[in-house]
Amino acid sequence: MNKTLKALSALLTYPTAELQVAAGEISEVLDADRLIPSRIRDQLHNLLHELATSDLYDLQERYVLLFDRTRSLSLHLFEHVHGESRDRGQAMIDLRTQYEQADLLISAAELPDFLPLFLEFLSTRPIKEAYGTLGQPAHIFAVLAERLRKRKSPYEAVFGALVALAAAKPKDAEISALLELPDPDATDLAALDAAWEDEPVNFGPGVGDNCKDGLIARVRGALRPAPGVQPAPRPNTRS
Repeated sequence: MNKTLKALSALLTYPTAELQVAAGEISEVLDADRLIPSRIRDQLHNLLHELATSDLYDLQERYVLLFDRTRSLSLHLFEHVHGESRDRGQAMIDLRTQYEQADLLISAAELPDFLPLFLEFLSTRPIKEAYGTLGQPAHIFAVLAERLRKRKSPYEAVFGALVALAAAKPKDAEISALLELPDPDATDLAALDAAWEDEPVNFGPGVGDNCKDGLIARVRGALRPAPGVQPAPRPNTRS
């Protein structure tokens, strides 16, 4: 198991008392693996310190405002690829099937494109395969990092870590296309409503269906379980 990816998955889940208790252990994993550049590890330690020492209800409120209310910060990958188009439904089915073939079973209520779940899946894959798959949505991670940086959120570090781990680095054109999309403040209800009514998004100049389905196609190639690798246990709570 790739413990670093498992740790990053945990950091993006809804804050719980269990996560607060585990913060020290997560810090130790990141330092022991040393897969993430030291500058970003330091930022992750700052986030972990906040998670361990801050009021739990304040942490949960912050999480909801960032990731649940704001579409531009959605932790659902296909939100940034398909929006509300009908392609998203089939993509969900395909991804759920891939998890099942890798012996990662999820409940019917869970959406398979939820990023913590996706990272949990990749944590069970061979490292080259996992980092190759991370490269497909790397431009999404880079944009989320930038939007969180503008909000001075310590969660920026998680997405910076994912970009650093990805085998393929995001292209400037893809990042620019995403950054041009609406990114309303979580307290601006009118702007939030307008953002949720936008058409599905395609990324990059002149992209078509083949490009936007790149992530799905890449994950489809990561189906065969590695010999002797056990699936990661499911987190107790997902939002």
